[in-house]
Amino acid sequence: MIRIEIQPRWRFHQSDGSSLDPQGLALLQAVHDTGKLTEAAARVGYSYRHAWNLLGKWEAFFGSPLIELKRGKGARLAPLGEKLLWADQRIRARLSPQLDNLAGELELELNRVLQASKPGLRIHASHGFAVAALREWLERDPSWQWEVQFRSGSEAMIALQRHDCEVAGLHVPTGPLGALSINRIQPWLRPDQRVITFVVRTQGLMLAPGNPLGIKALADLARAELRFVNREPGSGTRLLLEDLLRRDGLDSTAIKGFHSEEFTHAAVAAYVASGMADVGFGVEAAARQFGLTFIPMAREHYCLLCREDSLELPAMAALLRVLQDPEFQERISRLPGYALSRPGDVLPFTQAVEQWSSESLL
Repeated sequence: MIRIEIQPRWRFHQSDGSSLDPQGLALLQAVHDTGKLTEAAARVGYSYRHAWNLLGKWEAFFGSPLIELKRGKGARLAPLGEKLLWADQRIRARLSPQLDNLAGELELELNRVLQASKPGLRIHASHGFAVAALREWLERDPSWQWEVQFRSGSEAMIALQRHDCEVAGLHVPTGPLGALSINRIQPWLRPDQRVITFVVRTQGLMLAPGNPLGIKALADLARAELRFVNREPGSGTRLLLEDLLRRDGLDSTAIKGFHSEEFTHAAVAAYVASGMADVGFGVEAAARQFGLTFIPMAREHYCLLCREDSLELPAMAALLRVLQDPEFQERISRLPGYALSRPGDVLPFTQAVEQWSSESLL
Protein backbone atom coordinates (compact mmCIF):
# COMPACT_ATOMS: atom_id res chain seq x y z
CA MET A 1 0.00 0.00 0.00
CA ILE A 2 1.37 3.41 -1.03
CA ARG A 3 1.69 6.04 1.72
CA ILE A 4 2.18 9.74 1.00
CA GLU A 5 3.59 12.31 3.38
CA ILE A 6 3.52 16.02 2.48
CA GLN A 7 5.51 18.42 4.61
CA PRO A 8 5.78 22.21 4.35
CA ARG A 9 9.09 23.53 3.04
CA TRP A 10 10.11 27.17 3.23
CA ARG A 11 13.17 29.22 2.32
CA PHE A 12 14.61 32.59 3.29
CA HIS A 13 15.60 35.14 0.64
CA GLN A 14 17.57 38.39 0.84
CA SER A 15 17.23 41.35 -1.52
CA ASP A 16 20.71 40.61 -2.92
CA GLY A 17 19.45 37.29 -4.26
CA SER A 18 20.98 35.07 -1.59
CA SER A 19 18.82 32.37 -0.05
CA LEU A 20 18.87 29.92 2.84
CA ASP A 21 17.25 26.51 3.21
CA PRO A 22 16.08 26.21 6.84
CA GLN A 23 17.60 22.76 7.34
CA GLY A 24 18.98 23.97 10.64
CA LEU A 25 15.55 24.15 12.27
CA ALA A 26 15.91 20.60 13.56
CA LEU A 27 19.16 21.65 15.19
CA LEU A 28 17.49 24.64 16.84
CA GLN A 29 14.75 22.37 18.18
CA ALA A 30 17.36 20.01 19.58
CA VAL A 31 19.21 22.89 21.26
CA HIS A 32 15.93 24.05 22.76
CA ASP A 33 15.22 20.53 24.07
CA THR A 34 18.68 19.58 25.36
CA GLY A 35 20.33 22.88 26.33
CA LYS A 36 23.64 21.63 24.91
CA LEU A 37 25.05 22.03 21.41
CA THR A 38 26.97 18.74 21.57
CA GLU A 39 23.84 16.75 22.48
CA ALA A 40 21.76 18.69 19.95
CA ALA A 41 24.20 17.88 17.16
CA ALA A 42 24.20 14.20 18.07
CA ARG A 43 20.41 14.09 18.17
CA VAL A 44 20.06 15.35 14.58
CA GLY A 45 23.01 13.29 13.30
CA TYR A 46 25.51 16.12 12.79
CA SER A 47 29.10 16.31 13.92
CA TYR A 48 29.80 19.12 16.35
CA ARG A 49 31.91 20.83 13.68
CA HIS A 50 29.13 20.63 11.09
CA ALA A 51 26.55 21.96 13.58
CA TRP A 52 28.82 24.86 14.48
CA ASN A 53 29.46 25.70 10.80
CA LEU A 54 25.74 25.49 10.03
CA LEU A 55 24.90 27.92 12.82
CA GLY A 56 27.67 30.22 11.58
CA LYS A 57 26.17 30.19 8.08
CA TRP A 58 22.75 31.04 9.45
CA GLU A 59 24.04 33.81 11.69
CA ALA A 60 25.96 35.34 8.77
CA PHE A 61 22.80 35.28 6.65
CA PHE A 62 20.63 36.95 9.28
CA GLY A 63 23.32 39.10 10.84
CA SER A 64 22.17 38.02 14.29
CA PRO A 65 23.01 35.11 16.65
CA LEU A 66 20.68 32.12 16.86
CA ILE A 67 22.02 30.56 20.05
CA GLU A 68 23.82 31.77 23.15
CA LEU A 69 26.69 29.71 24.58
CA LYS A 70 27.81 30.21 28.18
CA ARG A 71 30.65 28.33 29.79
CA GLY A 72 29.30 25.86 32.29
CA LYS A 73 25.69 26.65 31.39
CA GLY A 74 25.35 25.00 28.02
CA ALA A 75 23.41 26.56 25.15
CA ARG A 76 20.09 28.26 24.75
CA LEU A 77 18.28 29.85 21.84
CA ALA A 78 18.74 33.55 21.24
CA PRO A 79 15.57 35.59 20.53
CA LEU A 80 15.96 35.07 16.76
CA GLY A 81 16.38 31.32 17.25
CA GLU A 82 13.23 31.21 19.40
CA LYS A 83 11.26 33.15 16.78
CA LEU A 84 12.45 30.94 13.92
CA LEU A 85 11.52 27.81 15.85
CA TRP A 86 8.10 29.28 16.63
CA ALA A 87 7.58 30.16 12.95
CA ASP A 88 8.25 26.55 11.94
CA GLN A 89 5.88 25.27 14.62
CA ARG A 90 3.14 27.66 13.52
CA ILE A 91 3.51 26.71 9.86
CA ARG A 92 3.18 23.02 10.73
CA ALA A 93 0.29 23.58 13.14
CA ARG A 94 -1.68 25.54 10.56
CA LEU A 95 -0.91 23.49 7.43
CA SER A 96 -0.67 19.91 8.72
CA PRO A 97 -4.42 19.12 8.59
CA GLN A 98 -4.76 20.42 5.02
CA LEU A 99 -1.62 18.62 3.87
CA ASP A 100 -2.71 15.41 5.57
CA ASN A 101 -6.09 15.64 3.83
CA LEU A 102 -4.43 16.12 0.45
CA ALA A 103 -2.04 13.22 1.10
CA GLY A 104 -4.99 11.01 2.02
CA GLU A 105 -6.84 11.88 -1.18
CA LEU A 106 -3.78 11.15 -3.31
CA GLU A 107 -3.16 7.87 -1.47
CA LEU A 108 -6.73 6.78 -2.16
CA GLU A 109 -6.55 7.48 -5.88
CA LEU A 110 -3.11 5.90 -6.36
CA ASN A 111 -4.01 2.77 -4.41
CA ARG A 112 -7.23 2.39 -6.36
CA VAL A 113 -5.20 2.30 -9.56
CA LEU A 114 -2.63 -0.07 -8.10
CA GLN A 115 -5.30 -2.18 -6.39
CA ALA A 116 -2.88 -2.57 -3.54
CA SER A 117 -5.35 -2.60 -0.68
CA LYS A 118 -8.70 -3.91 0.40
CA PRO A 119 -11.65 -1.54 0.76
CA GLY A 120 -11.42 0.24 4.10
CA LEU A 121 -13.13 3.09 5.88
CA ARG A 122 -13.63 6.77 5.18
CA ILE A 123 -13.38 8.68 8.44
CA HIS A 124 -14.24 12.39 8.60
CA ALA A 125 -13.45 14.04 11.93
CA SER A 126 -12.26 17.35 13.34
CA HIS A 127 -8.51 17.62 13.79
CA GLY A 128 -7.36 16.79 17.30
CA PHE A 129 -4.65 14.97 19.19
CA ALA A 130 -6.65 11.78 19.80
CA VAL A 131 -7.81 11.57 16.18
CA ALA A 132 -4.27 12.14 14.94
CA ALA A 133 -3.07 9.30 17.18
CA LEU A 134 -5.90 7.08 15.93
CA ARG A 135 -4.92 7.75 12.33
CA GLU A 136 -1.31 6.90 13.08
CA TRP A 137 -2.34 3.63 14.74
CA LEU A 138 -4.74 2.62 11.97
CA GLU A 139 -2.08 3.10 9.32
CA ARG A 140 0.06 0.49 11.02
CA ASP A 141 -2.32 -2.05 9.48
CA PRO A 142 -1.73 -1.99 5.70
CA SER A 143 -4.55 -4.47 5.06
CA TRP A 144 -7.11 -1.71 4.69
CA GLN A 145 -7.46 1.60 2.89
CA TRP A 146 -7.84 4.20 5.65
CA GLU A 147 -9.09 7.54 4.35
CA VAL A 148 -9.00 10.01 7.26
CA GLN A 149 -10.16 13.50 6.35
CA PHE A 150 -10.08 16.37 8.84
CA ARG A 151 -13.41 18.21 8.74
CA SER A 152 -15.44 20.31 11.15
CA GLY A 153 -18.02 18.48 13.25
CA SER A 154 -20.94 19.72 11.15
CA GLU A 155 -19.17 18.86 7.89
CA ALA A 156 -18.48 15.35 9.18
CA MET A 157 -22.12 14.84 10.16
CA ILE A 158 -23.32 16.00 6.74
CA ALA A 159 -20.80 13.68 5.04
CA LEU A 160 -22.11 10.73 7.06
CA GLN A 161 -25.69 11.57 6.11
CA ARG A 162 -24.73 11.77 2.43
CA HIS A 163 -22.82 8.47 2.61
CA ASP A 164 -19.59 10.31 1.80
CA CYS A 165 -17.97 8.60 4.78
CA GLU A 166 -18.60 5.61 7.04
CA VAL A 167 -17.44 7.24 10.30
CA ALA A 168 -17.88 10.83 11.54
CA GLY A 169 -16.27 12.47 14.55
CA LEU A 170 -18.64 14.01 17.06
CA HIS A 171 -18.07 15.90 20.29
CA VAL A 172 -20.77 16.50 22.88
CA PRO A 173 -20.08 18.65 25.98
CA THR A 174 -20.73 17.17 29.38
CA GLY A 175 -23.42 18.65 31.60
CA PRO A 176 -26.22 21.04 30.50
CA LEU A 177 -24.32 22.26 27.44
CA GLY A 178 -24.61 18.76 26.01
CA ALA A 179 -28.33 19.26 25.38
CA LEU A 180 -27.60 22.36 23.30
CA SER A 181 -25.09 20.44 21.22
CA ILE A 182 -27.46 17.52 20.67
CA ASN A 183 -30.25 19.88 19.61
CA ARG A 184 -27.88 21.45 17.10
CA ILE A 185 -26.99 18.13 15.45
CA GLN A 186 -30.50 16.66 15.69
CA PRO A 187 -31.28 17.23 11.97
CA TRP A 188 -28.42 14.88 11.04
CA LEU A 189 -29.16 12.12 13.56
CA ARG A 190 -30.83 8.95 12.30
CA PRO A 191 -32.26 5.93 14.15
CA ASP A 192 -29.84 3.57 12.38
CA GLN A 193 -26.76 5.47 13.61
CA ARG A 194 -24.51 4.11 16.34
CA VAL A 195 -22.05 5.83 18.66
CA ILE A 196 -18.56 4.39 19.10
CA THR A 197 -17.29 5.79 22.40
CA PHE A 198 -13.74 7.09 22.56
CA VAL A 199 -12.49 9.81 24.94
CA VAL A 200 -13.38 12.76 27.12
CA ARG A 201 -11.25 15.85 26.56
CA THR A 202 -10.84 19.16 28.38
CA GLN A 203 -11.11 22.52 26.63
CA GLY A 204 -10.35 25.91 28.07
CA LEU A 205 -8.33 29.11 27.93
CA MET A 206 -4.74 29.06 26.67
CA LEU A 207 -2.59 31.81 28.20
CA ALA A 208 0.99 33.02 28.13
CA PRO A 209 3.18 31.07 30.58
CA GLY A 210 2.46 32.11 34.16
CA ASN A 211 -0.69 34.01 33.12
CA PRO A 212 0.96 37.47 33.41
CA LEU A 213 -2.32 39.29 32.67
CA GLY A 214 -4.17 37.56 35.49
CA ILE A 215 -6.95 36.07 33.37
CA LYS A 216 -9.30 33.97 35.49
CA ALA A 217 -12.61 33.53 33.67
CA LEU A 218 -14.42 33.94 30.36
CA ALA A 219 -15.63 37.37 31.45
CA ASP A 220 -12.02 38.58 31.34
CA LEU A 221 -11.99 38.11 27.55
CA ALA A 222 -13.91 41.40 27.23
CA ARG A 223 -11.08 43.37 28.82
CA ALA A 224 -10.06 46.07 26.36
CA GLU A 225 -6.35 45.30 26.47
CA LEU A 226 -6.70 41.55 25.73
CA ARG A 227 -6.18 40.10 22.25
CA PHE A 228 -8.04 36.86 21.54
CA VAL A 229 -7.56 34.21 18.84
CA ASN A 230 -10.47 31.94 17.95
CA ARG A 231 -11.22 28.76 16.02
CA GLU A 232 -13.00 28.95 12.67
CA PRO A 233 -16.84 29.18 12.42
CA GLY A 234 -18.51 25.77 12.36
CA SER A 235 -15.79 24.03 14.33
CA GLY A 236 -16.96 22.21 17.43
CA THR A 237 -14.59 24.21 19.59
CA ARG A 238 -15.96 27.52 18.28
CA LEU A 239 -19.52 26.34 18.91
CA LEU A 240 -18.59 25.22 22.43
CA LEU A 241 -17.09 28.61 23.22
CA GLU A 242 -20.14 30.41 21.85
CA ASP A 243 -22.41 28.24 24.02
CA LEU A 244 -20.27 29.02 27.09
CA LEU A 245 -20.46 32.75 26.39
CA ARG A 246 -24.25 32.60 26.00
CA ARG A 247 -24.53 30.59 29.21
CA ASP A 248 -22.66 33.30 31.09
CA GLY A 249 -24.50 36.18 29.38
CA LEU A 250 -21.34 37.46 27.65
CA ASP A 251 -21.28 39.33 24.34
CA SER A 252 -18.77 38.00 21.81
CA THR A 253 -18.68 41.37 20.01
CA ALA A 254 -16.92 42.81 23.06
CA ILE A 255 -14.00 40.39 22.63
CA LYS A 256 -11.11 41.89 20.68
CA GLY A 257 -9.98 39.33 18.10
CA PHE A 258 -13.05 37.10 18.30
CA HIS A 259 -12.98 36.88 14.50
CA SER A 260 -9.23 36.27 14.34
CA GLU A 261 -9.26 32.59 13.43
CA GLU A 262 -6.96 29.57 13.26
CA PHE A 263 -7.91 26.10 12.03
CA THR A 264 -6.38 23.75 14.60
CA HIS A 265 -5.87 23.68 18.35
CA ALA A 266 -2.12 23.66 17.85
CA ALA A 267 -2.29 26.71 15.57
CA VAL A 268 -4.23 28.62 18.25
CA ALA A 269 -1.65 27.64 20.86
CA ALA A 270 1.23 28.66 18.56
CA TYR A 271 -0.46 32.03 17.99
CA VAL A 272 -0.62 32.67 21.73
CA ALA A 273 2.89 31.34 22.32
CA SER A 274 4.22 33.83 19.76
CA GLY A 275 2.74 36.78 21.66
CA MET A 276 0.42 37.65 18.74
CA ALA A 277 -2.54 37.04 21.06
CA ASP A 278 -2.94 37.00 24.82
CA VAL A 279 -5.48 34.21 25.03
CA GLY A 280 -7.00 31.47 22.91
CA PHE A 281 -9.50 28.65 23.43
CA GLY A 282 -8.82 24.97 22.76
CA VAL A 283 -7.77 21.62 24.17
CA GLU A 284 -5.35 21.28 27.06
CA ALA A 285 -2.97 19.09 25.05
CA ALA A 286 -2.23 21.95 22.63
CA ALA A 287 -1.58 24.38 25.48
CA ARG A 288 0.88 21.96 27.11
CA GLN A 289 2.61 21.33 23.78
CA PHE A 290 3.52 25.03 23.56
CA GLY A 291 4.26 25.53 27.25
CA LEU A 292 1.19 27.68 27.90
CA THR A 293 -0.84 28.12 31.05
CA PHE A 294 -4.25 26.46 30.78
CA ILE A 295 -7.54 27.19 32.57
CA PRO A 296 -10.13 24.42 32.06
CA MET A 297 -13.61 25.58 31.04
CA ALA A 298 -15.47 22.52 29.79
CA ARG A 299 -15.21 18.80 29.17
CA GLU A 300 -16.70 17.02 26.21
CA HIS A 301 -17.14 13.51 24.91
CA TYR A 302 -15.33 12.95 21.64
CA CYS A 303 -16.83 9.90 19.96
CA LEU A 304 -17.33 8.41 16.53
CA LEU A 305 -20.67 8.04 14.76
CA CYS A 306 -21.47 5.44 12.11
CA ARG A 307 -24.43 3.77 10.40
CA GLU A 308 -25.44 0.42 11.80
CA ASP A 309 -24.81 -1.39 8.51
CA SER A 310 -21.22 -0.10 8.50
CA LEU A 311 -20.53 -2.21 11.57
CA GLU A 312 -20.55 -5.25 9.27
CA LEU A 313 -17.57 -3.97 7.28
CA PRO A 314 -14.35 -5.92 7.96
CA ALA A 315 -12.38 -2.68 8.30
CA MET A 316 -14.78 -1.51 11.02
CA ALA A 317 -13.79 -4.52 13.09
CA ALA A 318 -10.17 -3.46 12.63
CA LEU A 319 -11.03 0.06 13.83
CA LEU A 320 -12.74 -1.29 16.94
CA ARG A 321 -9.75 -3.51 17.68
CA VAL A 322 -7.48 -0.47 17.64
CA LEU A 323 -9.78 1.47 19.98
CA GLN A 324 -9.81 -1.48 22.39
CA ASP A 325 -6.06 -2.13 22.15
CA PRO A 326 -4.47 -1.56 25.60
CA GLU A 327 -1.30 -0.20 24.00
CA PHE A 328 -3.28 2.36 21.98
CA GLN A 329 -5.34 3.29 25.03
CA GLU A 330 -2.15 3.83 27.02
CA ARG A 331 -0.95 6.17 24.25
CA ILE A 332 -4.16 8.21 24.46
CA SER A 333 -4.09 8.33 28.25
CA ARG A 334 -0.74 10.15 28.08
CA LEU A 335 -2.32 13.09 26.24
CA PRO A 336 -2.81 16.03 28.64
CA GLY A 337 -6.48 16.72 29.23
CA TYR A 338 -7.71 13.45 27.70
CA ALA A 339 -9.42 10.59 29.54
CA LEU A 340 -10.56 7.27 28.11
CA SER A 341 -14.32 6.77 27.94
CA ARG A 342 -14.87 3.07 27.23
CA PRO A 343 -13.24 3.30 23.79
CA GLY A 344 -14.71 0.91 21.26
CA ASP A 345 -18.12 0.41 22.86
CA VAL A 346 -20.92 0.57 20.27
CA LEU A 347 -24.21 2.07 21.48
CA PRO A 348 -27.41 3.64 20.15
CA PHE A 349 -27.15 7.41 20.47
CA THR A 350 -29.74 7.71 23.25
CA GLN A 351 -28.03 5.00 25.28
CA ALA A 352 -24.68 6.72 24.88
CA VAL A 353 -26.15 9.98 26.21
CA GLU A 354 -27.63 8.13 29.20
CA GLN A 355 -24.27 6.47 29.89
CA TRP A 356 -22.40 9.78 29.72
CA SER A 357 -24.80 11.44 32.13
CA SER A 358 -24.24 8.69 34.72
CA GLU A 359 -20.45 8.64 34.59
CA SER A 360 -18.74 9.81 37.76
CA LEU A 361 -16.09 11.77 35.83
CA LEU A 362 -18.75 14.29 34.86
